[in-house]
Amino acid sequence: MSDTSGSASDAAPEASATEAAARTEHDSGKVSVSVTVNGQARTITVEPRTTLLQALRDELALTGTKLGCDRGECGACTVHVDGRRILACMTLAAMQAGRRITTIEGLERDGELHPVQAAFIEHDGFQCGFCTSGQIMAGVAVIEEARAGWPSAATADVTEPFTLSDLSAAEIRERMSGNLCRCACYPNIVDALAEAAGRR
Repeated sequence: MSDTSGSASDAAPEASATEAAARTEHDSGKVSVSVTVNGQARTITVEPRTTLLQALRDELALTGTKLGCDRGECGACTVHVDGRRILACMTLAAMQAGRRITTIEGLERDGELHPVQAAFIEHDGFQCGFCTSGQIMAGVAVIEEARAGWPSAATADVTEPFTLSDLSAAEIRERMSGNLCRCACYPNIVDALAEAAGRR
């Protein structure tokens, strides 16, 4: 009869450590969430009440996403989840398992700014800069939504197909109305997004 006691005893500490970690996590009330953030697989351990904004800033040190109002009114915390813009301060991190999250840090490619980032610089689309990451993330989404043919409250005829060429200044203002700028850089933001969308 072969002696398997060695292999069993070797496996026992590993299993015990895993079980202990699971018990500790359960006892602490925290949950592990696996997500893809800016193209990288990440796992965070958070309390169920932790917002996505808190997880990004405190757990992953991605501080480009800002805490403004903490009540979904200012748009400073705008990020993309699975390609759609959301307010990170109103979204629970524990509900994002398996999703793709993009923050302001994930827009540039190989050292090249995203066209919306570059347009904001060119048109002075910011002053103090606190709301800028949210404005840019919302602006990128606005262009993608227009490209996908989504109408807005400013669209004159929602029965007609909407194209990127229909993205007027009025359309941009309406679609960006959820993002506040205390420095009132709105005209420059509209100009920046118009250029980025190829409308100027």
